[in-house]
Amino acid sequence: MKQYKIKRGFKPDIDRIYSVMEECFPGEIFRNGIYLETAHGAMSKIKVWISNKMLCVDTASDKIISDDKIILQTNKDFREFLYKATGYTTKERMKNAAKDINSKS
Repeated sequence: MKQYKIKRGFKPDIDRIYSVMEECFPGEIFRNGIYLETAHGAMSKIKVWISNKMLCVDTASDKIISDDKIILQTNKDFREFLYKATGYTTKERMKNAAKDINSKS
């Protein structure tokens, strides 16, 4: 499970996250209490929820899929989801993660 900061101005609201998931992951999205779940491309499970104003994401890869095009497209779609959900680019998310690690040391 990974946690991502949500940029100021991006509401930490599960309904907004649901809309972003609909945009990025075509297919059925299931609501289970505070959790949203779907599967997409090379990911057999994408589980998302909000905790302490942070986006929490738990994923599982589909080990059967070995087509590089599907894997790359899945990765691209997932990065796009994280960007739209958090407001941070991949580079900014890495910088935030590094800050969090350094502050805990």
